[in-house]
Amino acid sequence: MSAESDLRARLRLIVITDPSPAAGSVVDVVTECLEAGCRAIQLRDKESSAVHLYEQAAILREITRASGALLLVNDRLDVALAADADGVHLGPHDIPVDAVRRTTDRTFLIGYSTDDPEAGREAAAAGADYLGVGAVYGTRSKEGLADEAIGPARVGSVARASGVPCVGIGGITIANVGAVVAEGAGVAALGAVMLAERPGDVVSRLLLEISRAEAEAATRDDDVVV
Repeated sequence: MSAESDLRARLRLIVITDPSPAAGSVVDVVTECLEAGCRAIQLRDKESSAVHLYEQAAILREITRASGALLLVNDRLDVALAADADGVHLGPHDIPVDAVRRTTDRTFLIGYSTDDPEAGREAAAAGADYLGVGAVYGTRSKEGLADEAIGPARVGSVARASGVPCVGIGGITIANVGAVVAEGAGVAALGAVMLAERPGDVVSRLLLEISRAEAEAATRDDDVVV
């Protein structure tokens, strides 16, 4: 399996953490998600101090490594590097992708958030390994985006323009995940998992729906006559 194929496989589902999940501590929830088959975790905490975030990342690094899963840190390149995470996820107001690419090992993963195909192409050219595209169905995890829904088709547009793995984010649920996967993308889930009383069950059901959507897409591809 190529490095890109391996990355796409791991990014079928990214679970993004919340500092106050419904079912216990962040470590408890991440452990349950990994046991359910999730292979990528993004540590996201906009409020905690650098030292607290580092301590959290160091713990998650150990349990993700033991499960063969990726650990990505949202925004904080310093924390990602200090905790030996697999990568960092950046936004338009963070350190530029090309600056991070110049100063990190090529195996260090860089994610970037955009819903614009041209911006996605530019980020990929600058060295982004994958893109987070959203908010697909709107989201309450970021202020002002509750009513902003770009839809699954835009995720596909960004994926085709950029040529790198893309992950649809924003309002992802068991009911709607298939439409995003049908566009050739993975998904990232925050609220659906972090607000659940049984997060592992949600992850299992999301992965089941992802597998179904992938199988349907493969069948459609096989039916195409060249």
